[in-house]
Amino acid sequence: MNGLDMTEQSWKDEQNRVNHVVEVIDKRIKGLEREVGSVRTDVVEMRRDFWDDVTINFSEADDVGETSTSLRQQSEVLSERERSHKHSFAALSKMKRLRQSPYFGRIDFAETGEPAEQIYLGIASLLDQDDQTFLVYDWRAPISNLYYDSTPGPASYKTPVGEIAGEMLLKRQFVIRDSQIKLMFDTGVTIGDELLQEVLGRSSDAQMKSIVATIQREQNRIIRNERSRMLIVQGAAGSGKTSAALQRVAYLLYKYREHLQADQVILFSPNPMFNSYVSTVLPELGEENMQQTTFQEYLEHRIGREFQLEDPFVQMEYVLSGESGQPGYDARIEAIRYKSSSLYIQAMNGYRNMLLAEGMLFRPLRFQGKEIVGREEISKRFYAYDSSITLANRCDLLREWLLKELADFSKREVNEPWVEEQMQLLDSEDYQIAYQRMRRQNRKKNRTFTDYEDEKLILARMVVSDRLKPLRKWVKALRFVDIKGLYAQLFANKSIMLQASGGDLPASWDEICRFTLDNLEKGELAYEDATPYLYLREQLLGFRSNGNIRHVFIDEAQDYSPFQLFFLKRLFPRARMTALGDLNQAIYAHGSILQQTSTLSQLYGQEETEQITLTQSYRSTRQIVDFTRQMVEGGERIVPFNRDGELPEIRIAGEQAALNAALSADLDQLKAEGYETIAIICKTAEESRLTYETLKKDHELKLIKKTTLSFEKGIHVIPAYLAKGVEFDAVLIYDASEERYRRESERKLFYTACTRAMHLLHVYSLGEPSPFIKAVKPEDYRTVELETSRVNG
Repeated sequence: MNGLDMTEQSWKDEQNRVNHVVEVIDKRIKGLEREVGSVRTDVVEMRRDFWDDVTINFSEADDVGETSTSLRQQSEVLSERERSHKHSFAALSKMKRLRQSPYFGRIDFAETGEPAEQIYLGIASLLDQDDQTFLVYDWRAPISNLYYDSTPGPASYKTPVGEIAGEMLLKRQFVIRDSQIKLMFDTGVTIGDELLQEVLGRSSDAQMKSIVATIQREQNRIIRNERSRMLIVQGAAGSGKTSAALQRVAYLLYKYREHLQADQVILFSPNPMFNSYVSTVLPELGEENMQQTTFQEYLEHRIGREFQLEDPFVQMEYVLSGESGQPGYDARIEAIRYKSSSLYIQAMNGYRNMLLAEGMLFRPLRFQGKEIVGREEISKRFYAYDSSITLANRCDLLREWLLKELADFSKREVNEPWVEEQMQLLDSEDYQIAYQRMRRQNRKKNRTFTDYEDEKLILARMVVSDRLKPLRKWVKALRFVDIKGLYAQLFANKSIMLQASGGDLPASWDEICRFTLDNLEKGELAYEDATPYLYLREQLLGFRSNGNIRHVFIDEAQDYSPFQLFFLKRLFPRARMTALGDLNQAIYAHGSILQQTSTLSQLYGQEETEQITLTQSYRSTRQIVDFTRQMVEGGERIVPFNRDGELPEIRIAGEQAALNAALSADLDQLKAEGYETIAIICKTAEESRLTYETLKKDHELKLIKKTTLSFEKGIHVIPAYLAKGVEFDAVLIYDASEERYRRESERKLFYTACTRAMHLLHVYSLGEPSPFIKAVKPEDYRTVELETSRVNG
C-alpha cells in the first residue's frame, strides 16, 4: 500500500468518501453553472434594455425628480444582479478548484466530554447536501490549527468564544489527484516528510503555488500571527517566507472578511517579474489579489516627473562593475550607506527644525517678465506666521495669500496693451462666450441693457484669466516652494548640514556634495537620494499618507534601508507591517535593515514587534544546501530538508570558448533530461546580455531584464540580483571565477545566485574559482576540468 502502514479497508473507506465528496461538488457545480448562466442572461438583457425601463421627462421640475429616481432604481437593480453574478461566478471557480483536490488532511478530534469528530481540511469549506454537515473545513478555520500545530494526544485550539480542549486521535495526510487518492499516510509530526517529498520533488512552476497542504508549524505562526504591529520574518533561502506571507494574506482576508478587502493589503515586491510569479497564489485559494507594486514604482509615481530617477538595479550595476580606488567610487559607496541610514533621518529631521526658524527657499511669482511677488516677500510672509504652525500648514497659508495676490494682479492687468492685442485675435466662439457671461451678470444686477464697454471688460477679464490659469495651477500645487533648492542647500552649505546632523558627517562629505549637486543640476536623483528628497518634500508640503491600507507586506526586506522603512511607516499610518527577508541575501551597498533589528523594532516599539526565524530550507536538495550554507556566516544554523540529489559541480575552463561550449552542451543535456526551468545566472546585466548573444543561436533563451513583467518556463539568462525570490529546476552560474566574485561585498550575491537551484547546480569558472567556493569542504562538491579541445568537438 505505497509502502505505508495503512490497511486496505482504510484506503477503500477513504476513497469511497472522496467519491461522495466529488459527487456533491459535481452537483454544486451544475447548480452554480445554471445560476451563473441565468444571472448573466439577466444582466445582459438589463444592460441592453436599460433606457427602455427608465421614465425620462425633463419638461418640469417634478418630472426631472421622477426621472432621477427611475434612473437610480434601475441602476440599483442592475448593480445587485451584477454583484450576484460575481458572487456566483466566484463560488463556481472555488468549487472547480476544490474538485481537483477536495482535501489534503484529516484529524480526528474528541472535545473533552464529547465523541470524536472527523475533520477534513481543504482550500475551501464544503457543506453536505443537508447544508449542515461540513464535508470539508477551510484550512483557515480555527479548528484547522490543530492540523498544523498539534500531534496526536492532548490538544486544543482557540476560537472567538474561547479555547477548546480535547484529544487528537488521528492525523492523516492525502495527495488526491483527479478524484483518486495517490498518497495517504498517518503521521505523528506536523506535516509528514512523505507529503513534502512528493511536493518538493516536482519541477518548479512558472508561478508560485499555494502551500496549504504542507504548512509547517513555524510557517503557521507567521500565517496566523495577530499580536504584532510589526512582524519580522528572518528566513533562510528556500524556507518558505514568501509562501507563508501569501497564505497569511489569504488567512487575514478570510478571518476579517467583514472588515478587510483585498485592496486594503499591499505587497512590495523586489521587481515587476516577481509580481507575476506570485500572482496566482491568492486566486488559487479563492481570494482576490492584493495590491502589488515595487518601491521604485512608488517613487516614480511621486517624483518621476521632476527628476530622472536612478533605480536600485542601476545602482547595483554601478556597485558591482566599479572598483575601489576608481574616481568617485569609494565616496559613492559611502554616500549610499550614509543617505540610507538612521543618522540621515535624524539629519533631515534636524534640517526641518532649522527651517521652522530660517532658511526656507521660494520661487518668485512671475508673469510675462513681471514679478508679481518676489521670493524675499514670500519668505518674509512665511516667517511672519506663528512659529508654532508647522511648515506644511504655513505653506498652505502662503498658497491662499498668493492666490489673492494673483487675483488682485489680474484686476490690474486688464488695462494692459497686450490684453487689447489678444482681444483682436479672438474668434466668434469667444465672443459668444463673453456675451453669455454678460447676460448672466446683467440678470444678477437686474440690468436690461448691454453696451460695448461691458462687453470689452468681460472679454479682457477672459483673456487675462485664461493666460493666468497655468500660474494659478502652479500656486495651488505649492510649486512656489523650492524643494529642489532646499535639498541642494544641504550639500551647498556645509555649516547647515553640520548643524542639522549634529556634526556627524562621512569622511568623503565634500566629494559626496559635488556628486549630489551635479546630479541635481542635471535633473537626476540617485536612488539613495530619492526617499530622503521625498521625505523632505512631505515635511514641507504635508504628508500624503494612505489610511485605507491595513496590512503592508515587504518581501526581501533586507534590501530596504532604514530610511525607506521609516518612510513606509509614515505612508501607511494605520497598517500592520510584515517584513520578510534573509540577512544572507542582503546584496545592496547600504547594508541590511535586518542587521539593525533595533532599528526595525524602533518603528513600532519592542512591545509591538515580533521576530520569527525560519531555519529549515525546503527549496534545494540536501547536497545544494550543504554546499551553499558554508559560504555565509551562521550557515551552520540552516537545516536542509532531507531530499537527495546530485553534488553541485564546479566546472573549470581555461578559456572563454571552452566555458561557452560546455555550457551549451550542458543546456542540451538538461533539456533532454526534462528540466523545465533552467537559469543561467550572471553577475550583471551586461554579462547577461553578452551571454545571451553568445548562446541564442543554438538555444531558445529568455533574457531577463529589470523591465521583464512575467516569469515563464524555459531557459532564462538573468542577473543574480533579479533572480531573488524565484526558483529554478537547474541553475548554471555563468562565471564564478576569482576574477568575478572575490570581494567580500559580493559574497551574499553569489550565495543568492546558488540558492535559486531546486534540483541541480552547476558552477562554471573561467580560471581559478571564487574564494567563496574554496571555503566549502571539498567533499561537498565535484570538480570538473574542462579541456580546451572540447571546443573543437
